[in-house]
Amino acid sequence: MTRLARLGLGLAALILVADQLTKAWMMGLLQGAGRAVEVTGFFKLVTVWNRGMSFGLFNDAQASWALIALALAISGILLWWLKGTTRALPGLAIGLVLGGALGNVVDRLRFGAVFDFLYFHIGEWYWPAFNLADSAITVGVALLLLDGLSESRESPKNSAKAR
Repeated sequence: MTRLARLGLGLAALILVADQLTKAWMMGLLQGAGRAVEVTGFFKLVTVWNRGMSFGLFNDAQASWALIALALAISGILLWWLKGTTRALPGLAIGLVLGGALGNVVDRLRFGAVFDFLYFHIGEWYWPAFNLADSAITVGVALLLLDGLSESRESPKNSAKAR
């Protein structure tokens, strides 16, 4: 295994552990405080159990096992991709996505749903509740897209030089 693959796996493990620790902390805090704690006028800590995907899609108990299987299949693909990557940015991005995906799989296996607790809103406008795993997945995917865009911009220059 390459140094870069080990680094990506280490980041995935760090995200997985941090995700589970923050969820345990927030579950304890919110259990004693009720369902929500207002932090600012636009941010609350809340208790939301998401049985579906992002934004509550497919939010029923029947989908849970299918989502676990899908997340594990994607994790396998990410591990294969990580093993072959030769650049730092995609390696770290894959680690973020992998750690986040596995963090949410642990929730589904333990509780049958993903625990979300970060809730941002402005007046009647709100963003669905999320957690550290969701954040890691989002940042990781954004970095992979950024890397893909920058790589495609470099490709024509490199192919022109090769001629």
